[in-house]
Amino acid sequence: MSRVHIRTERRSLRLWISTPVRASGKNADGKDFSEETETIVVNAHGGLFCLRQSVKIRADIVLTNLVTKEEQVCRVVTLGDPSDRGVRVGIEFLSPSPGFWGVEFPPDNWHAD
Repeated sequence: MSRVHIRTERRSLRLWISTPVRASGKNADGKDFSEETETIVVNAHGGLFCLRQSVKIRADIVLTNLVTKEEQVCRVVTLGDPSDRGVRVGIEFLSPSPGFWGVEFPPDNWHAD
């Protein structure tokens, strides 16, 4: 019987799911914004989505899960290249929130047998 190990340099498993969210905060010009979008990838520590608004690395934004109405303060950690959907924005939660996405993530030491 073979054993499968999932090894990643990330802190938690990534899931490719589309969850409707609202990002609110200050744009790159310092003006308030609120934009609805959907996730591309999520994990227990944050996620990735596209924004048409320009934001800065290390900017704090409030992310609202439009399904559960839960809010979480996040920090922008990556910005991708522009596309027709906007710029890919990677965020991390400022405080742990593994339940924010409405899915249960396996523990960090999980592996498939």
